Amino acid sequence: MATKKRKAAKKAVKKKTGRPAARRAERRKQPDSLRLRSAAPGFTVSDINRSLHFYSQVLGFTVKERWERNGELLGAEVRSGTVSLMLGQDDFKKGRDRVKGVGFRIYCSTGQSVDKVAALIKACGGVLDHEPQTQPWGARDFGITDPDGYKLTISNDG
Repeated sequence: MATKKRKAAKKAVKKKTGRPAARRAERRKQPDSLRLRSAAPGFTVSDINRSLHFYSQVLGFTVKERWERNGELLGAEVRSGTVSLMLGQDDFKKGRDRVKGVGFRIYCSTGQSVDKVAALIKACGGVLDHEPQTQPWGARDFGITDPDGYKLTISNDG
């Protein structure tokens, strides 16, 4: 009897995963569309050191990689969980008074308590755009703006 159960379980698993990727691709709607696996927004920043401090020391991202030329920091990749952001020092070729971050917001989700995360960010010197609040659709979130005006909403769908 145990052998029959094992065979049935193997058959069920095979049904879910048994088709080769090429066959699954044939069934996809044509023409084939773009299917991304990840995205990493890049922010042009006015002061790379100030931005690195904000993302690493205030928000808690880790610095995954730094890009330097002749000892000068030109950019960095910061990471939190599976999310990466690319920070690049503005070369100011478009002017030093160029406005950044306007009309741009990144929505981030976490499994953590946003209330605890918000409290930690404030304890590290961060200033929230709005305190954690529960949205009509059930998500709890708060907003924060980085030194160049890029806005982030951090939420937990509960």
